[in-house]
Amino acid sequence: MNEAIPVSRAIDRGTAKLMPDVDRERAWLLTVDGAPQSYVDLDEPTHLEFEYARRLGHALDTVAEPGRPLDVLHLGGGALTLPRYVAATRPGSRQDVVEYDRGLLDLVVEHLPLPADARIALHGADARTWLEGAPAGSADVVVADVFGGSRVPAHLTTEGYAWAAARVLRADGVYLANLADAAPFAFLRSQLATLGTVFEELVLIAEPGVLRGRRFGNAVVLASHRPLDVAALTRRAAGDTFPARVEHGAALRDFVGAAAPVREEDAVPSPEPPDGAFGIG
Repeated sequence: MNEAIPVSRAIDRGTAKLMPDVDRERAWLLTVDGAPQSYVDLDEPTHLEFEYARRLGHALDTVAEPGRPLDVLHLGGGALTLPRYVAATRPGSRQDVVEYDRGLLDLVVEHLPLPADARIALHGADARTWLEGAPAGSADVVVADVFGGSRVPAHLTTEGYAWAAARVLRADGVYLANLADAAPFAFLRSQLATLGTVFEELVLIAEPGVLRGRRFGNAVVLASHRPLDVAALTRRAAGDTFPARVEHGAALRDFVGAAAPVREEDAVPSPEPPDGAFGIG
């Protein structure tokens, strides 16, 4: 049983808490202002507790042959769950993490240290500002998991943002995003339409109950200029404890429908989730 002591600290944007998992040694849940943000098992970095994190993990597993090191840019840091995952599953990968809240980064690295051999550089900066200044063609993967509180900031939803992400990716690179919405999916559809103006290939992974409009939830989006391994993603998503559906091609185009790409002047944050919408999955 984990007998570690919870940690609470004021960070740049709110109050962060690290709470030990009583059932797993050296495993921690990070919350910010009471909302679950990340889960980390320091002894088992490949353990992804949250449903959306597992789906991002499936995507990271299938973007290149197993074990191949990648250059990954993470927008949004949390407890550095996915950078730890990539370091464990793809040793030698070079990773940059851009997190606006430097206080959060400081808390995490102090109490949940990164592996000594992990090539992970941490940067306190705005995600879009960083993208627009990063070298072109410098990343194999961009992972966007950016929430201001519980909402994706408006300036990270536009065509200009999507082009900035595409510029940083190599020709065969893949953009991954964790988004959240509920029926009628105005935000999610607009994001797919926006990414579709930049990338030829789009894939959506979400829990069936979310897609049927039964509840608010996360949706993972993959975007690229090259075909993605939809069959492998489908197998992995279907095999989860909470299975997810993978949509692409004509079915995804039907889902997007007549949604319009987001212009800078029309940008709004993602919708506010209802109380209790997010938890460990």
